[in-house]
Amino acid sequence: MAPENSFIAVLIKIFFLLTPFFILSMFVAMTQHMSRSQRNAVAAKTMLSNLVICLLLYFFGVPLFYFLGITLDAFRIGAGTILFFTAYDLISGKTPALPDTEEGDISVVPLSIPFTIGPGTIGALLVMGGSATTAAEKMIDTSGIATAVLLAGSMLFVGNWIEHAIGRKGLNILSKLTGLMLAALASQIIFTGIKNFLFSK
Repeated sequence: MAPENSFIAVLIKIFFLLTPFFILSMFVAMTQHMSRSQRNAVAAKTMLSNLVICLLLYFFGVPLFYFLGITLDAFRIGAGTILFFTAYDLISGKTPALPDTEEGDISVVPLSIPFTIGPGTIGALLVMGGSATTAAEKMIDTSGIATAVLLAGSMLFVGNWIEHAIGRKGLNILSKLTGLMLAALASQIIFTGIKNFLFSK
């Protein structure tokens, strides 16, 4: 089994794709008016929705490719490009405007989609699902995805403590480092798509 297909590799890849430090800063800002029990409820619902959405994207990617008539390598190039722009936004410090959190449930929208699972993450998950050809690969990918989602989600439960420990500036630095990791991952996805497209014929 190639190193990039190991459980640890999948875990690390998905963990950074979920941009946990950026989401943590958004979560702290959007739940600062809530009680501890309310914050925990939002964190739990966000983690559960992230898990369900990620697994649905992973397992139903191949049928989507066939339905739309898109090759996997073409999707690699497109998804990698979108992911690169996501990485650029993190590195440059761009943050979306925070919606009004006084009314409505924020766990699925916007915390899960689009903050945690944006276009770049969606594309990467679809590519992963389309690339896995054996049951063993799918089992490793699934366990890696689930573990990464649970790790990122568990950070939300101690979000205020983490912010107090490292500060808002510390979270911003970690978000920028996450952006660098995503930029490298995006480049790898794009180059793999281009190489396969040019030399597989």
